[in-house]
Amino acid sequence: IDDNEQYQVECYGPLTLQEAEGVFFPNLAAMVERILDKQTGSASLAQGTERAIIVGMEYGAPNSSGWTAEDSLEELKQLADTAGAEVVARFLQKRPKPDPAFFIGRGKVQELALYVQQENVDLCIFDDELSPAQQRNIEQSMGVRVLDRTALILDIFAQRAHTNEGKLQVELAQLQYTLPRIMGKGLALSRLGGGIGTRGPGETKLEVDRRRIRDRIAYIKECIGKVKSVRTLHRAGRAKASVPTVSLVGYTNAGKSTLLNTLTNSDIYAQDQLFATLDPTTRQLDLPNKQQAILTDTVGFIQRLPHQLVAAFQSTLEEVVQSDVLLHVIDVSHELYKEQAAAVYQVLDELGAKDKTIITVYNKIDKLPPDSGLAERLSKEENSICISAKARYNLDGLLALIAENLKLKAVEESFLVPYSDSAAVGRLHDAGTVLEQEYLAEGTLLKVRLDAEQVQQFAKYLAADAKD
Repeated sequence: IDDNEQYQVECYGPLTLQEAEGVFFPNLAAMVERILDKQTGSASLAQGTERAIIVGMEYGAPNSSGWTAEDSLEELKQLADTAGAEVVARFLQKRPKPDPAFFIGRGKVQELALYVQQENVDLCIFDDELSPAQQRNIEQSMGVRVLDRTALILDIFAQRAHTNEGKLQVELAQLQYTLPRIMGKGLALSRLGGGIGTRGPGETKLEVDRRRIRDRIAYIKECIGKVKSVRTLHRAGRAKASVPTVSLVGYTNAGKSTLLNTLTNSDIYAQDQLFATLDPTTRQLDLPNKQQAILTDTVGFIQRLPHQLVAAFQSTLEEVVQSDVLLHVIDVSHELYKEQAAAVYQVLDELGAKDKTIITVYNKIDKLPPDSGLAERLSKEENSICISAKARYNLDGLLALIAENLKLKAVEESFLVPYSDSAAVGRLHDAGTVLEQEYLAEGTLLKVRLDAEQVQQFAKYLAADAKD
């Protein structure tokens, strides 16, 4: 049905006998029945819930990590539940390598096509990233919409984006994902190629769509660049005031938002679901030594995080790179917590933040069996602590550990600058926050709060007892 609610007819053929054998006609009929069913309002989609099946494949050499194909498929189900789909079945295929045309093989696709027809399935979700050709071939054979893991995560991010910056970043990632998947005549039959056979009335609809997407991508990147410049100014202001910054990082659903709420008495959205928080949230954190810091909650990571998201959220993730201390929150009650932690470190490595000061926070310690002994072993690790954000267990110890790691970041020093070198006074004002300033016979005495790393630049002016 087109925009005018007129039925459209798609013609097939003329086909040779071999070509006709490749067309799965039962699914064409099932697709028409499903469209008519949705028009009458009796389909599950009319009630807002899509019936979906999830498909995974185990191939290649055995995985050396603890992740198995079944574990990954279970995580895919959680993603589908978060997106609002009803998973009615899961399928796992084993092959030596992916099929270049159908990923899981033509025979398995036809088997799934019969299942989706019988069970009135609306959606098929694959656990791996499909090529545009594979996605097109599977959709044509199965007669239902096909998504891969990347598209599903992008859809969840689109639901979670509330701020203008978050919406722009999600749209950028979606457009970058969609651009190579626009199907049409292809480059070989492009009317803009020039030469014999390519002259015609102008751009085709496909080329117009691609151009519009590229123009939109350029516009969004420009908007995100402006937001990035504002963030840079804010960071420069915090650096000048020597306000330390702490960022929460970790696997999705590890409890980062709950921890931020508990530490700062906030009420940001926190639920037991994947990617509950998308937009970064910043709050003031009061430490035991009466020092104040900035605590930022960031988007959760996941294994095989789409590279489009990492690129689109670069300005947001820069907060992680610029932070003084990272709190790596780990859901220790999850049976694959080690593998989840490894996935987080992989993303941090991509961002260039793996060498930052990291405090390992083992969260949800209250969910462990009392006789497991795991908490005692983990608490002995260097720069780590076991807590429960929801039960408010051992939060004082966490704050003390944060203060201990920040104590060398910002210091207060006194500097005596001779009047003959007045330019140094201006550099001290730029480098930190001047708390006191007094004019003595020997020169200008300043008490300044600045980064410990910058003290050496003004070492010759240090005068802790100059006033005496």
